[in-house]
Amino acid sequence: MDSVSEADVVCVLDTGSADDTVEKLRSRGAVVAQRVIEPWRFDDARNESMKLIPADADICCCIDLDEQFRPGWREALERAWQPDTTRARYRYTWSFNSDGSEGHVFWPEKIHKNGVYRWTHPVHEVLAYTGAGAERCVTAEGVQLDHHPDPAKSRAQYLPLLELAVAEDPDDDRNCHYLGREYMYRGEWKKAIRTLKRHLSLPRATWADERAASMRFIGRCYRRLGRDDLAAVWYHRAIAEAPYLREPYVDYASLLYDNRNWAGLVFMARCALAIAERAQTYITEGYAWGPLPWDYLSIGLWNLGRRAEAAAAARQALALAPDDKRIQNNLAFFEQSAYNGAESQE
Repeated sequence: MDSVSEADVVCVLDTGSADDTVEKLRSRGAVVAQRVIEPWRFDDARNESMKLIPADADICCCIDLDEQFRPGWREALERAWQPDTTRARYRYTWSFNSDGSEGHVFWPEKIHKNGVYRWTHPVHEVLAYTGAGAERCVTAEGVQLDHHPDPAKSRAQYLPLLELAVAEDPDDDRNCHYLGREYMYRGEWKKAIRTLKRHLSLPRATWADERAASMRFIGRCYRRLGRDDLAAVWYHRAIAEAPYLREPYVDYASLLYDNRNWAGLVFMARCALAIAERAQTYITEGYAWGPLPWDYLSIGLWNLGRRAEAAAAARQALALAPDDKRIQNNLAFFEQSAYNGAESQE
């Protein structure tokens, strides 16, 4: 409620709290309704929540109770919003690392004009435009939403809902990709591979970023099945599909590291680091934008006997993870070795 205090009205649909959540929200001025959604679907719940929005509201910001806007979001949103705008994208930090730094960051589009959208899909629901004329999305620079999920919360409902989503629309590429990813999260490697390959075969699966992610996930599954040879093939395909993304290079670097291919590791790490701009889509992954590429580079260089370069790369890694003891120890070792090597040459 503090984070949304800049809004004119706050509407909340409670779908089953068993504590005093409703009373707490109402005491802070929220409009709260309670509904039982049976059978449960996220799109039905969100569409029910939109019924609470006053008809004279102009802009709707859809957030969950584990998300918080940073101050100044309304002014930034109004600055970006134009008379013909129907939707706005904004910066979203989906996860934070243990040291408080940002993990997974992307730019969703859940801020929308009132009365011209409805939610669709049982899970990983999206906004479908129902208005007249063309849809127009703007980027709301300065709007920052942070996600602080409960790590103990179960994901058990996701799989049956994703299977339902694919059954309802077998040709929907996005849902097929998400289902394959969910199988991977659950360790069902062969089922994940089959589903992700099916995603790649769908006529509507044309977005290179998501296709590359499916290829990376297939590679990840093959690694778990002990088929590093096939994993390498799929990592190569992911790089070819979206060479402008860091993630395929870093994933392949992980395979090369485990196989002690130091020259290949250095090459892939440098390819990843050459990509300086992080994409704004949900496809990006935090590990590719933290210390890991520099860490891989330093280890590869060290094993190739390039001590001074290894120390320089380790310093870059440590700058991104200053409390990491292993990187600290690596850097001290690399620096001492580089010094001793130079001293002996003299």
